[in-house]
Amino acid sequence: MKIGLGGGCHWCTEAVFQAIAGISRVEQGFIRSDPPEDGWSEAVIVTFDPVLLPMEALIEIHLRTHSSTSHHKMRGKYRSAVYVYDAGTGVKVGRILRKLQKAFPEPLATRVLSLTEFKASDDRFRNYYASDPERPFCKTYIDPKLKLLKERYGGLLRQRAEAAE
Repeated sequence: MKIGLGGGCHWCTEAVFQAIAGISRVEQGFIRSDPPEDGWSEAVIVTFDPVLLPMEALIEIHLRTHSSTSHHKMRGKYRSAVYVYDAGTGVKVGRILRKLQKAFPEPLATRVLSLTEFKASDDRFRNYYASDPERPFCKTYIDPKLKLLKERYGGLLRQRAEAAE
């Protein structure tokens, strides 16, 4: 199954979902939806096995690893969204978001949007964390997200040797 996830920087989002078992592919790039959300926004498309990684767990990780309750000024570039390919999946994601809302003290800014177009990042930006985790950006922004994953979702992490494409 494929789904798009947008929140913060796609370098961070890519690294988070490359660390999760049950995800076979993470494509980093830019997504747009239907108007008025048709401006390009940083995001990833993940291909996952819903038997190994239930959609609810995937979405909860997404909500916990970016500012999912913030309507900050960068929301055009970093739109908080779950992008879907069909209406049925959109309905399911909407139900999951409503259920997960109970665990957040503030309203979620995350929206369910149609994925109308995707363009991949340049090769030099893909696998950003995996290619050099010692970069200052990685240490400052990505490492804390991976630490949270390990602490909260350790049972869902993949073994180091097996990385999502």
